[in-house]
Amino acid sequence: MRPIHLEQDASSQQTPHDTSRDPSPTPTPSRVPGTLPSSPSSYMSQLTTHTSHLHSLTLSSSSTMSPLLLTLLFLSCAHARLTLDFYKDTCPQFSQIIRDTVTAKQIASPTTAAATLRLFLHDCLLPNGCDASILLSTTRLGPPAERDADINLSLPGDAFDLVVRAKTALELACPNTVSCADILSAATRDLLTMLGGPFYPVFLGRRDGRSSLASSVPLHLPTPSMPISEILQIFTSRGFSVEEFVALSGAHTVGFSHCSEFISNVSSSSSYNPRFAQALHNACARYPSDPTLSVFNDVITPNKFDNVYFQNLPKGLGVLKSDHGLYSHPLTRPFVQAFAKDQDAFFKVFATSMQKLSLLGVQTGRKGQIRRRCDQIN
Repeated sequence: MRPIHLEQDASSQQTPHDTSRDPSPTPTPSRVPGTLPSSPSSYMSQLTTHTSHLHSLTLSSSSTMSPLLLTLLFLSCAHARLTLDFYKDTCPQFSQIIRDTVTAKQIASPTTAAATLRLFLHDCLLPNGCDASILLSTTRLGPPAERDADINLSLPGDAFDLVVRAKTALELACPNTVSCADILSAATRDLLTMLGGPFYPVFLGRRDGRSSLASSVPLHLPTPSMPISEILQIFTSRGFSVEEFVALSGAHTVGFSHCSEFISNVSSSSSYNPRFAQALHNACARYPSDPTLSVFNDVITPNKFDNVYFQNLPKGLGVLKSDHGLYSHPLTRPFVQAFAKDQDAFFKVFATSMQKLSLLGVQTGRKGQIRRRCDQIN
Protein backbone atom coordinates (compact mmCIF):
# COMPACT_ATOMS: atom_id res chain seq x y z
CA MET A 1 0.00 0.00 0.00
CA ARG A 2 1.79 3.09 -1.29
CA PRO A 3 0.27 6.57 -0.94
CA ILE A 4 0.31 8.69 -4.05
CA HIS A 5 1.94 12.08 -3.52
CA LEU A 6 0.04 14.97 -5.09
CA GLU A 7 2.57 17.79 -5.18
CA GLN A 8 1.72 21.50 -5.20
CA ASP A 9 1.84 23.32 -8.56
CA ALA A 10 4.62 25.90 -8.40
CA SER A 11 2.43 28.43 -10.21
CA SER A 12 -0.40 28.23 -7.70
CA GLN A 13 -0.50 27.60 -3.98
CA GLN A 14 -3.95 26.06 -4.37
CA THR A 15 -3.54 23.46 -7.12
CA PRO A 16 -1.43 20.30 -7.00
CA HIS A 17 -0.55 18.25 -10.06
CA ASP A 18 -0.77 14.51 -10.44
CA THR A 19 2.38 12.52 -9.75
CA SER A 20 0.76 9.11 -9.56
CA ARG A 21 3.42 7.72 -11.91
CA ASP A 22 6.17 8.52 -9.44
CA PRO A 23 7.95 5.17 -8.86
CA SER A 24 8.77 6.06 -5.24
CA PRO A 25 5.82 8.02 -3.85
CA THR A 26 6.27 7.07 -0.20
CA PRO A 27 7.87 9.99 1.68
CA THR A 28 11.18 9.55 3.43
CA PRO A 29 11.53 10.85 6.97
CA SER A 30 13.31 14.16 7.29
CA ARG A 31 15.15 15.52 10.28
CA VAL A 32 12.93 18.22 11.75
CA PRO A 33 12.87 20.15 15.02
CA GLY A 34 11.65 17.97 17.84
CA THR A 35 13.79 14.89 17.18
CA LEU A 36 13.86 12.54 20.16
CA PRO A 37 16.57 13.02 22.79
CA SER A 38 19.63 10.84 22.46
CA SER A 39 19.76 9.43 25.99
CA PRO A 40 17.43 8.53 28.86
CA SER A 41 18.83 11.33 31.02
CA SER A 42 18.23 13.95 28.34
CA TYR A 43 14.79 12.44 27.74
CA MET A 44 13.81 12.99 31.37
CA SER A 45 15.36 16.45 31.28
CA GLN A 46 13.32 17.34 28.21
CA LEU A 47 10.18 15.90 29.79
CA THR A 48 10.69 18.09 32.87
CA THR A 49 11.43 21.16 30.76
CA HIS A 50 8.37 20.70 28.54
CA THR A 51 6.11 19.99 31.51
CA SER A 52 7.28 23.18 33.23
CA HIS A 53 6.90 25.12 29.98
CA LEU A 54 3.37 23.90 29.38
CA HIS A 55 2.50 24.63 33.02
CA SER A 56 3.82 28.20 32.84
CA LEU A 57 1.97 28.80 29.58
CA THR A 58 -1.32 27.62 30.99
CA LEU A 59 -0.95 29.62 34.18
CA SER A 60 -0.75 32.76 32.08
CA SER A 61 -4.05 31.91 30.38
CA SER A 62 -7.02 34.14 31.06
CA SER A 63 -9.23 31.13 31.80
CA THR A 64 -9.73 30.07 35.41
CA MET A 65 -8.26 26.64 34.80
CA SER A 66 -6.20 25.57 31.79
CA PRO A 67 -6.71 22.31 29.86
CA LEU A 68 -3.42 20.95 31.20
CA LEU A 69 -4.34 21.73 34.81
CA LEU A 70 -7.74 20.12 34.28
CA THR A 71 -5.99 17.08 32.85
CA LEU A 72 -3.59 16.90 35.77
CA LEU A 73 -6.47 17.30 38.23
CA PHE A 74 -8.36 14.52 36.47
CA LEU A 75 -5.25 12.38 36.62
CA SER A 76 -4.67 12.99 40.31
CA CYS A 77 -8.27 12.15 41.19
CA ALA A 78 -8.98 9.18 38.93
CA HIS A 79 -5.59 7.75 38.03
CA ALA A 80 -3.34 8.39 41.00
CA ARG A 81 -1.24 5.33 40.19
CA LEU A 82 -0.06 6.78 36.89
CA THR A 83 3.27 8.61 37.03
CA LEU A 84 5.77 10.01 34.56
CA ASP A 85 8.52 7.71 35.84
CA PHE A 86 6.45 4.60 36.53
CA TYR A 87 9.18 2.26 35.21
CA LYS A 88 12.11 4.05 36.81
CA ASP A 89 12.93 1.10 39.07
CA THR A 90 11.21 -1.85 37.38
CA CYS A 91 12.29 -1.15 33.79
CA PRO A 92 14.77 1.73 33.56
CA GLN A 93 15.42 0.89 29.89
CA PHE A 94 11.79 1.59 28.96
CA SER A 95 12.28 5.01 27.34
CA GLN A 96 15.43 3.96 25.49
CA ILE A 97 13.83 0.79 24.11
CA ILE A 98 10.73 2.67 22.94
CA ARG A 99 12.88 5.36 21.34
CA ASP A 100 15.15 2.88 19.57
CA THR A 101 12.23 0.81 18.31
CA VAL A 102 10.18 3.69 16.94
CA THR A 103 13.22 5.29 15.32
CA ALA A 104 14.21 2.10 13.49
CA LYS A 105 10.65 1.37 12.41
CA GLN A 106 9.93 4.91 11.21
CA ILE A 107 13.11 4.98 9.14
CA ALA A 108 12.29 1.60 7.60
CA SER A 109 8.62 2.49 7.00
CA PRO A 110 7.93 6.26 6.98
CA THR A 111 4.15 5.84 7.24
CA THR A 112 4.48 4.20 10.67
CA ALA A 113 3.92 7.44 12.62
CA ALA A 114 0.56 8.20 11.05
CA ALA A 115 -0.46 4.55 11.28
CA THR A 116 0.35 4.41 14.99
CA LEU A 117 -1.48 7.66 15.68
CA ARG A 118 -4.59 6.24 14.04
CA LEU A 119 -4.27 2.98 15.98
CA PHE A 120 -3.95 4.95 19.23
CA LEU A 121 -7.06 7.01 18.43
CA HIS A 122 -9.09 3.92 17.54
CA ASP A 123 -8.10 2.33 20.86
CA CYS A 124 -8.71 5.27 23.17
CA LEU A 125 -11.97 6.65 21.74
CA LEU A 126 -13.90 3.43 22.37
CA PRO A 127 -15.93 3.12 25.60
CA ASN A 128 -13.28 0.97 27.29
CA GLY A 129 -10.63 3.65 26.68
CA CYS A 130 -6.85 3.31 26.35
CA ASP A 131 -6.47 -0.34 27.28
CA ALA A 132 -4.80 -1.74 24.13
CA SER A 133 -7.94 -3.76 23.37
CA ILE A 134 -7.54 -2.76 19.70
CA LEU A 135 -4.47 -5.03 19.61
CA LEU A 136 -6.29 -8.20 20.64
CA SER A 137 -6.96 -10.79 17.94
CA THR A 138 -10.25 -12.61 17.59
CA THR A 139 -10.12 -16.02 19.25
CA ARG A 140 -11.28 -19.18 17.47
CA LEU A 141 -14.42 -19.59 19.56
CA GLY A 142 -14.98 -15.99 20.63
CA PRO A 143 -16.87 -13.06 19.08
CA PRO A 144 -15.04 -10.73 16.64
CA ALA A 145 -12.53 -8.42 18.30
CA GLU A 146 -12.32 -4.63 17.81
CA ARG A 147 -9.62 -4.92 15.15
CA ASP A 148 -12.05 -6.95 13.00
CA ALA A 149 -14.74 -4.27 12.98
CA ASP A 150 -15.26 -2.90 9.45
CA ILE A 151 -13.74 0.51 10.22
CA ASN A 152 -10.62 -1.12 11.68
CA LEU A 153 -9.89 -3.52 8.83
CA SER A 154 -7.87 -0.78 7.11
CA LEU A 155 -5.65 -0.07 10.13
CA PRO A 156 -2.09 -0.28 8.74
CA GLY A 157 -0.01 -3.28 9.74
CA ASP A 158 3.05 -1.13 10.44
CA ALA A 159 1.47 0.15 13.65
CA PHE A 160 0.75 -3.35 14.96
CA ASP A 161 4.24 -4.46 13.97
CA LEU A 162 5.79 -1.55 15.88
CA VAL A 163 4.01 -2.55 19.08
CA VAL A 164 5.05 -6.19 18.64
CA ARG A 165 8.69 -5.17 18.18
CA ALA A 166 8.65 -2.91 21.23
CA LYS A 167 6.90 -5.51 23.37
CA THR A 168 9.38 -8.21 22.35
CA ALA A 169 12.33 -6.02 23.27
CA LEU A 170 10.77 -4.99 26.58
CA GLU A 171 9.87 -8.56 27.54
CA LEU A 172 13.52 -9.53 27.05
CA ALA A 173 14.72 -6.63 29.20
CA CYS A 174 11.90 -6.46 31.77
CA PRO A 175 9.64 -9.54 31.65
CA ASN A 176 5.98 -9.08 32.56
CA THR A 177 6.47 -5.44 33.50
CA VAL A 178 5.37 -3.06 30.72
CA SER A 179 1.80 -2.99 29.45
CA CYS A 180 0.88 -2.88 25.78
CA ALA A 181 -1.27 0.18 26.52
CA ASP A 182 1.77 2.08 27.80
CA ILE A 183 3.80 0.99 24.77
CA LEU A 184 1.18 2.35 22.37
CA SER A 185 0.82 5.63 24.28
CA ALA A 186 4.56 6.30 24.55
CA ALA A 187 5.33 5.20 20.98
CA THR A 188 2.64 7.49 19.57
CA ARG A 189 4.07 10.52 21.36
CA ASP A 190 7.65 9.72 20.32
CA LEU A 191 6.70 9.21 16.67
CA LEU A 192 4.80 12.50 16.55
CA THR A 193 7.80 14.26 18.03
CA MET A 194 10.05 12.70 15.41
CA LEU A 195 7.88 14.26 12.68
CA GLY A 196 8.18 17.71 14.25
CA GLY A 197 5.07 17.60 16.39
CA PRO A 198 4.76 18.91 19.95
CA PHE A 199 6.19 17.10 22.95
CA TYR A 200 3.79 16.23 25.77
CA PRO A 201 4.33 14.20 28.94
CA VAL A 202 2.98 10.63 28.85
CA PHE A 203 1.82 9.29 32.19
CA LEU A 204 2.57 5.59 32.62
CA GLY A 205 1.24 2.68 34.63
CA ARG A 206 -1.72 1.58 32.49
CA ARG A 207 -2.91 -2.01 32.53
CA ASP A 208 -4.17 -3.88 29.48
CA GLY A 209 -7.85 -4.68 29.05
CA ARG A 210 -9.18 -8.23 29.06
CA SER A 211 -11.93 -7.86 26.47
CA SER A 212 -12.28 -6.63 22.91
CA LEU A 213 -15.57 -6.63 21.00
CA ALA A 214 -16.18 -5.46 17.45
CA SER A 215 -19.78 -4.78 18.47
CA SER A 216 -18.57 -1.91 20.69
CA VAL A 217 -17.03 -0.01 17.78
CA PRO A 218 -19.96 1.38 15.70
CA LEU A 219 -20.92 4.99 16.45
CA HIS A 220 -17.84 5.49 18.63
CA LEU A 221 -15.29 6.10 15.86
CA PRO A 222 -15.55 8.72 13.09
CA THR A 223 -15.92 7.53 9.50
CA PRO A 224 -14.79 9.44 6.36
CA SER A 225 -18.37 9.96 5.17
CA MET A 226 -19.80 11.00 8.54
CA PRO A 227 -21.16 14.58 8.82
CA ILE A 228 -18.93 16.81 10.90
CA SER A 229 -21.73 17.34 13.43
CA GLU A 230 -21.78 13.60 14.17
CA ILE A 231 -18.01 13.41 14.46
CA LEU A 232 -18.06 16.38 16.81
CA GLN A 233 -20.66 14.59 18.94
CA ILE A 234 -18.34 11.57 19.29
CA PHE A 235 -15.59 13.75 20.72
CA THR A 236 -17.73 16.00 22.90
CA SER A 237 -19.39 12.93 24.42
CA ARG A 238 -15.91 11.87 25.54
CA GLY A 239 -15.28 15.22 27.22
CA PHE A 240 -13.47 17.16 24.49
CA SER A 241 -14.24 20.78 23.64
CA VAL A 242 -14.80 21.94 20.05
CA GLU A 243 -11.32 23.48 20.06
CA GLU A 244 -9.76 20.22 21.25
CA PHE A 245 -11.66 18.28 18.60
CA VAL A 246 -10.39 20.56 15.83
CA ALA A 247 -6.83 20.29 17.18
CA LEU A 248 -7.00 16.48 17.20
CA SER A 249 -8.36 16.60 13.64
CA GLY A 250 -5.07 18.30 12.78
CA ALA A 251 -3.49 14.85 12.99
CA HIS A 252 -4.51 14.66 9.31
CA THR A 253 -1.42 16.73 8.62
CA VAL A 254 0.28 13.32 8.32
CA GLY A 255 -0.99 10.02 6.95
CA PHE A 256 -3.05 9.02 3.96
CA SER A 257 -6.57 8.01 2.93
CA HIS A 258 -7.67 5.27 0.55
CA CYS A 259 -9.38 6.39 -2.63
CA SER A 260 -12.49 4.44 -1.69
CA GLU A 261 -12.92 6.71 1.35
CA PHE A 262 -13.30 9.98 -0.58
CA ILE A 263 -13.51 9.65 -4.36
CA SER A 264 -17.32 9.58 -4.52
CA ASN A 265 -17.44 12.82 -2.53
CA VAL A 266 -15.01 14.52 -4.93
CA SER A 267 -17.55 14.21 -7.75
CA SER A 268 -20.53 15.38 -5.72
CA SER A 269 -18.99 18.25 -3.73
CA SER A 270 -18.18 21.76 -4.93
CA SER A 271 -15.87 22.46 -1.99
CA TYR A 272 -12.81 20.91 -3.69
CA ASN A 273 -10.39 23.07 -5.64
CA PRO A 274 -11.26 22.11 -9.26
CA ARG A 275 -7.71 21.26 -10.33
CA PHE A 276 -7.12 19.39 -7.09
CA ALA A 277 -10.32 17.42 -7.68
CA GLN A 278 -9.10 16.45 -11.14
CA ALA A 279 -5.74 15.40 -9.71
CA LEU A 280 -7.53 13.19 -7.18
CA HIS A 281 -9.58 11.59 -9.96
CA ASN A 282 -6.41 10.93 -11.95
CA ALA A 283 -4.61 9.45 -8.94
CA CYS A 284 -7.55 7.18 -8.10
CA ALA A 285 -8.41 6.14 -11.65
CA ARG A 286 -7.39 2.53 -11.00
CA TYR A 287 -8.81 2.18 -7.49
CA PRO A 288 -11.72 -0.14 -8.48
CA SER A 289 -9.14 -2.74 -9.51
CA ASP A 290 -6.55 -1.68 -6.90
CA PRO A 291 -8.28 -0.86 -3.60
CA THR A 292 -4.94 -0.12 -1.91
CA LEU A 293 -4.52 3.14 -3.84
CA SER A 294 -4.34 6.13 -1.51
CA VAL A 295 -3.25 9.77 -1.34
CA PHE A 296 -1.72 11.83 1.42
CA ASN A 297 -4.11 13.78 3.64
CA ASP A 298 -1.82 16.82 3.53
CA VAL A 299 -0.62 17.08 -0.05
CA ILE A 300 1.79 19.94 0.67
CA THR A 301 3.93 18.63 3.59
CA PRO A 302 2.84 15.00 4.01
CA ASN A 303 5.79 13.80 6.09
CA LYS A 304 5.91 16.68 8.55
CA PHE A 305 3.66 17.40 11.51
CA ASP A 306 2.70 21.07 11.15
CA ASN A 307 -0.32 23.33 10.66
CA VAL A 308 -0.32 23.22 6.85
CA TYR A 309 -3.32 20.89 6.94
CA PHE A 310 -5.39 23.77 8.33
CA GLN A 311 -3.97 26.15 5.72
CA ASN A 312 -5.05 23.73 3.00
CA LEU A 313 -8.73 23.65 3.97
CA PRO A 314 -9.72 27.21 2.90
CA LYS A 315 -8.03 26.51 -0.45
CA GLY A 316 -10.17 23.47 -1.13
CA LEU A 317 -7.26 21.08 -0.65
CA GLY A 318 -8.89 18.80 1.90
CA VAL A 319 -9.11 15.14 0.91
CA LEU A 320 -11.92 13.72 3.05
CA LYS A 321 -15.51 14.88 3.41
CA SER A 322 -14.80 15.53 7.08
CA ASP A 323 -11.89 17.82 6.16
CA HIS A 324 -14.21 20.09 4.18
CA GLY A 325 -16.85 19.86 6.90
CA LEU A 326 -14.33 21.05 9.44
CA TYR A 327 -13.93 24.33 7.52
CA SER A 328 -17.59 24.80 6.59
CA HIS A 329 -19.16 24.11 10.00
CA PRO A 330 -19.74 27.35 11.98
CA LEU A 331 -18.56 25.83 15.28
CA THR A 332 -15.28 24.45 13.98
CA ARG A 333 -14.31 26.99 11.31
CA PRO A 334 -13.00 29.67 13.74
CA PHE A 335 -10.54 27.18 15.22
CA VAL A 336 -9.44 26.02 11.76
CA GLN A 337 -8.68 29.64 10.90
CA ALA A 338 -6.88 30.24 14.20
CA PHE A 339 -4.68 27.15 13.87
CA ALA A 340 -3.93 27.96 10.22
CA LYS A 341 -2.49 31.31 11.34
CA ASP A 342 -0.68 30.14 14.48
CA GLN A 343 1.13 26.79 14.60
CA ASP A 344 2.19 27.32 18.21
CA ALA A 345 -1.45 27.69 19.24
CA PHE A 346 -2.29 24.48 17.39
CA PHE A 347 0.59 22.60 19.00
CA LYS A 348 -0.37 23.73 22.52
CA VAL A 349 -3.98 22.58 22.20
CA PHE A 350 -2.99 19.40 20.38
CA ALA A 351 -0.49 18.46 23.09
CA THR A 352 -2.95 18.85 25.95
CA SER A 353 -5.69 17.12 23.94
CA MET A 354 -3.46 14.12 23.20
CA GLN A 355 -2.56 13.83 26.86
CA LYS A 356 -6.25 14.02 27.75
CA LEU A 357 -7.03 11.35 25.14
CA SER A 358 -4.31 9.09 26.54
CA LEU A 359 -6.06 9.09 29.94
CA LEU A 360 -9.51 7.99 28.80
CA GLY A 361 -10.70 4.86 30.57
CA VAL A 362 -7.25 3.97 31.89
CA GLN A 363 -7.09 0.80 33.99
CA THR A 364 -4.54 0.54 36.79
CA GLY A 365 -3.54 -1.94 39.47
CA ARG A 366 -5.68 -5.08 39.53
CA LYS A 367 -8.30 -3.71 37.15
CA GLY A 368 -6.32 -4.97 34.15
CA GLN A 369 -3.32 -7.10 33.34
CA ILE A 370 0.10 -6.89 31.72
CA ARG A 371 -0.20 -9.06 28.66
CA ARG A 372 2.70 -11.26 27.73
CA ARG A 373 1.63 -10.91 24.11
CA CYS A 374 -0.21 -7.81 22.98
CA ASP A 375 -2.58 -9.75 20.73
CA GLN A 376 -3.65 -12.26 23.39
CA ILE A 377 -5.13 -12.17 26.88
CA ASN A 378 -2.95 -14.02 29.42
